[in-house]
Amino acid sequence: MYGRSGRWRHGAAGLAVGVLLTGCSGGGGTDTEDAVDRAKAGTTASGATDAGSEGKGGDPTPGPSVSGGPDFTPDESRIPRTRGEALRLARAVAAEPGRYGPGYVKRSPYESDPGSLAVLDEDCVWQREPLPPSVLTSFTRYSELPAKGGKGPIRIAATVVVHREVDDAEWEMARTLEEALRCPEQQLSGSERITGLLSAGLPFGAGNFSSDDAVSEHGEYHSDELGGPHYYIWGQSRLDQVTVSVVGKGSEGRTEEEIDTAVTQGTGDMLAEVESELEASQ
Repeated sequence: MYGRSGRWRHGAAGLAVGVLLTGCSGGGGTDTEDAVDRAKAGTTASGATDAGSEGKGGDPTPGPSVSGGPDFTPDESRIPRTRGEALRLARAVAAEPGRYGPGYVKRSPYESDPGSLAVLDEDCVWQREPLPPSVLTSFTRYSELPAKGGKGPIRIAATVVVHREVDDAEWEMARTLEEALRCPEQQLSGSERITGLLSAGLPFGAGNFSSDDAVSEHGEYHSDELGGPHYYIWGQSRLDQVTVSVVGKGSEGRTEEEIDTAVTQGTGDMLAEVESELEASQ
């Protein structure tokens, strides 16, 4: 279930393990400045939430140059140029419950409004805003493994963001580094927050062989409903002008391994679907 691409079968372990163990960062001050410099050079790291997992837009400023990448050649005629085309692609790619493993079901609401996206404000609180000009669509599906046998639920959100240009997608990956460093604690909603965030980034070839670049964040999840702290992980990968991300939030009795597995599996399947949708015929 790691998708159609043989590259992902090797790259999944790199994303699930290597992203979490290399390049971890946190804090601020001069570390933030150094991290932003690295981001501009093409090394990325990120932060996201249930709201944040729905992707981060940005202005159309030209992005950093990223060298190398997977053996993937998009067909120019298949690249979305309108919001309608982008939403069709996002719906085809966004992971459904069965992608994470047995027992996962739809949450309610199941799908987000594709006309808006989540933005982390200056107070480290996630807000929804209209799509910026550089983003064609941001689309999320929500799933969960229900509580059972004394264990709480695992909650998952899978997001696809389609940008107008590759540069815009590159900057989405890069600017999230600053957000993770700026806000090691983030408010997801009135009843949910995450703390102790650590982020890491893997460009293609550094343990990541399934996407142009990949980022991950992990920390502790707190919920008025589910208590906490519980395990939290978020991962995002980019192919061309499309980013895909999955966030996993744990609860009582759930292990890091089972949440990591769901996030890795969902991300891998979505990357394979992006390739299927956009790759040029050989």
